[in-house]
Amino acid sequence: MRKDIILSLIANVYPHRSDLRILNVGAATGYSSEFLSKFGKVTSIEYDEACCLFAKEELQLEFIQGSVTDLPFQDGEFDLVCAFDVVEHVEDHKKAVEELKRVTRKEGKLVVTVPAFMLLWSRHDVVNQHFRRYRKCELVGLFSPSGSILRVGYFNFILFFPIALFRLVSWIIPVKENPDADFGALKGSGVSALLKALFRLEVRPIRMGVNFPVGVSAYLVWKKA
Repeated sequence: MRKDIILSLIANVYPHRSDLRILNVGAATGYSSEFLSKFGKVTSIEYDEACCLFAKEELQLEFIQGSVTDLPFQDGEFDLVCAFDVVEHVEDHKKAVEELKRVTRKEGKLVVTVPAFMLLWSRHDVVNQHFRRYRKCELVGLFSPSGSILRVGYFNFILFFPIALFRLVSWIIPVKENPDADFGALKGSGVSALLKALFRLEVRPIRMGVNFPVGVSAYLVWKKA
């Protein structure tokens, strides 16, 4: 689901391209690297050693262990740099963003996703070692003034409302949460399939340029000057 939104954002700025030099930062176990490969050659870097070993041994993917705050690449080495749910894990997020920009070539693009709105802060964020969640204006401020913002917006718009309500209720009445997912208790409920189907409804509007006013997550597409 998130994959479809990411692919549409990239296809919008790089239509009909399959020869890009791509850097996938925070590649986890390799799923995003696999779907990014339709646009070109992907270099994957991941901080967690266990994820790197899994991707190398189980999936036969080439992974580099390293940090987003000290990327082992030359300036301007990549046409497309991606960081999906990475920046929120870094205390010095300004340094992380500067590194992402540094390795992006002139006229190259950078695509990031982050969790949105501190209102939604929960045990999920604590367990997953997040430092913050972002509003669009905060994300824009982090990437400005250099380069240009091509697109910025929210996704998981439909799910924002039940999740926000769940968070507010849990502040008043302790509710057991699933720390492994931002869906909280909703993920294991009988409405899970319905919620996922509702989320899929967002792909086409975002592809068409619709900007939702809120969302559980945010995205930004940046172009290097």
